Amino acid sequence: MTLTHPITVSSWTLGDQCKFEDRVKAAAKAGYDGIGLRAETYVDALNEGLTDQGILDILDQYHIKCTEVEYIVQWCEEPRTYEQKYKEQTCFHMCHLFGVEHINTGLMESYPVDFTAKKLQELAHRAALAGNLIIALEPMPYSGMPDLKKTWAILQGAGAQNVMMLLDMWHWVRADQPFDLLTKEQAKRVISIQLDDAYKRPYAKSILRDESMHDRLAPGTGFEDRTEKFIKMIKEAGVDPKVIGVEVISDHYMAKGIDWVAKYTYDTTVKTLQAAWPEILKETVATH
Repeated sequence: MTLTHPITVSSWTLGDQCKFEDRVKAAAKAGYDGIGLRAETYVDALNEGLTDQGILDILDQYHIKCTEVEYIVQWCEEPRTYEQKYKEQTCFHMCHLFGVEHINTGLMESYPVDFTAKKLQELAHRAALAGNLIIALEPMPYSGMPDLKKTWAILQGAGAQNVMMLLDMWHWVRADQPFDLLTKEQAKRVISIQLDDAYKRPYAKSILRDESMHDRLAPGTGFEDRTEKFIKMIKEAGVDPKVIGVEVISDHYMAKGIDWVAKYTYDTTVKTLQAAWPEILKETVATH
């Protein structure tokens, strides 16, 4: 298992229809160090009849950890719904349960930077009170944080030390951002990355989210070695990712079953990392 940079199969990669133990078993068998869980997939596990201790026992059985927690949304809304308030508290609980420091966080709605920064400051304060947890902002091209520029402006405007960023290769490419954009200063505020790949041509802007949720590619299998270029940018900027997430959302892949998806995405991820950043794979111990 990778000690400091766990290769983690993100929750959506294995879909939302499998049982918790099947998810863990597929990830462990493929070689992953960790699994990611959304609040929804955690609640699904509870709905199967598992307790928190039962979930931990299954993770221990397969020598794997939950290393990624997500996803806080709609934190700018006034008033916020009870569903979103509860989801936020569930994410806080999951972090403590699994020993995860940060929560992947998005924002679909678009607001002015100043207003968003104020609401982010409030969210960061709640996360700090919940046990010094970190909010990891994820830029997505079809969202209210569409690119690095606006996300960075919001982060700086909030002025909260427990706000960082999660950078996803698919979102980076679909935002048409160059691979020399990330600065060393910004890199210090990147807590984790997610790897995947994309076709040469994107879906139309009006349905780009559909591509994101149904038609991504495994790392290194897309156009012009873009995943390698993304990884090299991350490396050269000085990012120290606490998690290397693999978020490959693909209906085509899922039709082959979660065991196939887990193995294929893990193998392509390791192959791409070996080509672009082999050093990050060296600090490992064999646990499964």
